[in-house]
Amino acid sequence: MTRTITTFLIIFFFGIFLFAQDKADPWIVTAKNYEESPYFGITVANGMIGLVSAPEPMQSSAVVLNGIYDNYQRGRVSNILQVFDPVSLEMEIDGELVTRTKMKEYSQSLDMKKAELITQFSFQGKVEVSHELMALRQLPHTALALVNIKANKDIKIKSRSLIKSPDHLREVRNYFATIDRPHVSLPLMTSVGQSPTGVHKVAASNSFIFEEKHGSEPEVIHVDWDFNRHWMEFEKEIKAGESYTFAVVSSIISSEHNADPFNEAERLTLYARLEGIERLLKRHEAAWDKLWESDILIEGDPMVQQEVHSAIYHLYSFAREGTSYSLSPMGLSGLGYNGHIFWDTEIWMYPPLLLLQPEIAKSLLDYRFERMEAARQNAFSHGYKGVMFPWESADDGGEETPIWALTGPFQHHITGDVAWAFWKYYQVTKDKEWLRERGYPMLKEVADFWTSRVERQGPGAYHIRNVIGANEYQENIDDNAYTNGMAITVLGYASQAAKVLGLEPDPDWAHVAQNIPILKFDNGTTRENATYNGEMIKQADVNLLAYPLDIVRDKKQLRKDLLYYEEKMDPQGPAMGFSVIATLYARINKPEKAYEVFVNSYRPNAVPPLGVLSETAGGTNPYFATGAGGLLQTVLNGFGGLEITDQGVEQIGGALPKSWEKLTLKGIGMEEKTFEVK
Repeated sequence: MTRTITTFLIIFFFGIFLFAQDKADPWIVTAKNYEESPYFGITVANGMIGLVSAPEPMQSSAVVLNGIYDNYQRGRVSNILQVFDPVSLEMEIDGELVTRTKMKEYSQSLDMKKAELITQFSFQGKVEVSHELMALRQLPHTALALVNIKANKDIKIKSRSLIKSPDHLREVRNYFATIDRPHVSLPLMTSVGQSPTGVHKVAASNSFIFEEKHGSEPEVIHVDWDFNRHWMEFEKEIKAGESYTFAVVSSIISSEHNADPFNEAERLTLYARLEGIERLLKRHEAAWDKLWESDILIEGDPMVQQEVHSAIYHLYSFAREGTSYSLSPMGLSGLGYNGHIFWDTEIWMYPPLLLLQPEIAKSLLDYRFERMEAARQNAFSHGYKGVMFPWESADDGGEETPIWALTGPFQHHITGDVAWAFWKYYQVTKDKEWLRERGYPMLKEVADFWTSRVERQGPGAYHIRNVIGANEYQENIDDNAYTNGMAITVLGYASQAAKVLGLEPDPDWAHVAQNIPILKFDNGTTRENATYNGEMIKQADVNLLAYPLDIVRDKKQLRKDLLYYEEKMDPQGPAMGFSVIATLYARINKPEKAYEVFVNSYRPNAVPPLGVLSETAGGTNPYFATGAGGLLQTVLNGFGGLEITDQGVEQIGGALPKSWEKLTLKGIGMEEKTFEVK
């Protein structure tokens, strides 16, 4: 009953929010004068730091740092680390603290084109305030908050920049210094602490940027409140009709990223401080302009256009090239799924990034490649050859699945998913040197895993037993359709890769692939596993054989499987299961049905006030980046008709719902091609 009431309230309040919106802006999503509860924050991120919004003005509800994990609070496995919050601000106007309840005309907007969260409000008729927060794209460890104050009356403001520590950080030390040079005075506030087990050091530092010339800027006072909260503040009198602007730059880093995070955080803050507001904004916006050269444009459906931009924005925000870090189901939006890496990356989020941003996609593959030794040890420990990737991966690539979940020991398709992604990268890029150095070594090890994993019981009976498939409702089953299909697929890819490089593939790879069964019911429908008899399923499994695996090519078979399993889907299942159903309907030229399933795959999952996506309808765990990846695949590979083949990225079809006038896919692949469907 409690879940039902909660779901109703979320949908009710979000319905009010949608009703209050003007015609959907393709780039900006806005919430105006909303209630504080329920409130689900939206994230501004740059692939390294994630800053999650709060209902209170100029505050952050969480700051997440990519690539760093430790054990704390949430069981016996590692968790992505929530770190110091150096971006939150407080303001007093004529001695009165500005709070949400005292404001008028309060709004929060996410400008997805510029990756900026904009908060605006008025206070007692005296002042109008605009606050812009961004994780700078060009500086992976640095954030910028820009505040503009327009006075309607003579006022005196006191503004505070805080550094707050979450309770789980240990041995926190707070510091403040002023660095004086003939041309500049630099207030510098810093916090340093240990991660929960002490394995990592974490540091955050910030500084004000004032518009006044050196020598006339406000005096900055430091207040050391307690070990988990200190701030620096200044006062300023502003005359009626005048405006005043200041900024705060903040840097966050750990010993995972730099051997000396204390000094490096301060160096990065000083660098950003002396770059100045104009240069910081110019480079940040230029970096995002470059990303948005790869985009999806929909004419005729402004709401879906905004939602698609939101999905792209979040994937761009949660990952970056050159890091060797991957994507968790919740990205950098918080601690959901402990920040671990699942199949969600390779099968759901990676494919649209491969089409739109191949260099970011490459970084996700680097994450896996650099953890092959752990996967090799995992295979050895389970009695197999090659590499066996963990169901949940974190820092070192070892298994991080909580012990109560059987997915860790048994969801073996993840190993095939990784190899599948590696071959797709080669198909898109045709980078033979990469294939030789990284792609083929991965494919070879995965192929060796599957040849050792099968149980050879005669022709057509090389079984893969005791697994969990994509449908996690059925555990410890035999000959799962998706697992077997993925094994067949990547064994073929390994042979292909060897031939491309002029090598002789292991003949056992093809032999095993030819003898792995795909089961069927008596009526010809593909059977999900050896004991499946029509039970409700968590998400698509068999249907993945048609897309993305391309094993089921016969349209009659595809329709038979689609119609059978669509009605078995749990309405409370995760978003990506429904997105693959929508993709398949588009690919068999049923765009209206595809559109119906498409919008229902994510729109009921949006939560107030800014429409971030949860994992399921009525869910409360946003942002579900896996679902974003799924809905983008429906647009790119369903309605847009794109296919990754040995010839590269091709358009094999494309069909639009009646409400869409035109679909343009631009900046696709290494050649940044443009594809259209009208």
